[in-house]
Amino acid sequence: MKIADYEVDIYAGGAGAPLVLMNAFENEGKDTFEELRKLTAADFSLAAVRITKWNRDMSPWDAAPVFKNDDPFTGGADAYLGKLTGEILPAVIGELGSEPEYTALAGYSLAGLFAVYAMYRTSAFSRIVSASGSMWFPRFLEFAKSHELASRPEKLYLSLGDKESKTRSKVMEPVERNTAGLHEYYRSLGIDTVFELNPGNHFQDPAGRLAKGIAWVLK
Repeated sequence: MKIADYEVDIYAGGAGAPLVLMNAFENEGKDTFEELRKLTAADFSLAAVRITKWNRDMSPWDAAPVFKNDDPFTGGADAYLGKLTGEILPAVIGELGSEPEYTALAGYSLAGLFAVYAMYRTSAFSRIVSASGSMWFPRFLEFAKSHELASRPEKLYLSLGDKESKTRSKVMEPVERNTAGLHEYYRSLGIDTVFELNPGNHFQDPAGRLAKGIAWVLK
């Protein structure tokens, strides 16, 4: 489907099945769906929104590029989240033909950061998956610990590759420390939270890592 100028790939489950909404890069939705089918027999629907303006739609506020010649982050997450909850999600549910048992939000990398950020802005998602989330993003750790959640999710999955913090970038180096800190913080709030380290760097097996997180929140 095309909704609000975004291409959305929908993999429909049975009537009333849980809905997983994910913000995807290129064919990430298809690859993640195929990996999920290997991991769980649970009934679910998956809707993958193809994001083309990644550094705009997935970033909560403006930030300088991490590496030379990269695009800057332009802080469009709030505007995109309004489209996601106000236009895309209702259209997907309409296409499925029934209200889901619950709706989860998932994403990889900067989309994983967005999924956690969304917890502070909307109560639309009761389960959250952040696979290799960009928790190095400037000032995000301070934001997360100093702002109120819109609602507490029932389940929250965080993951990283065990080599992601071994980087020449001083901006990205705290990613594991920050993610571990958020894991403990959300657990202290009584949220069912897990933090999993996977082998490899940031670019290793993104669909598999996302599928592991989604399978966990579907339990």
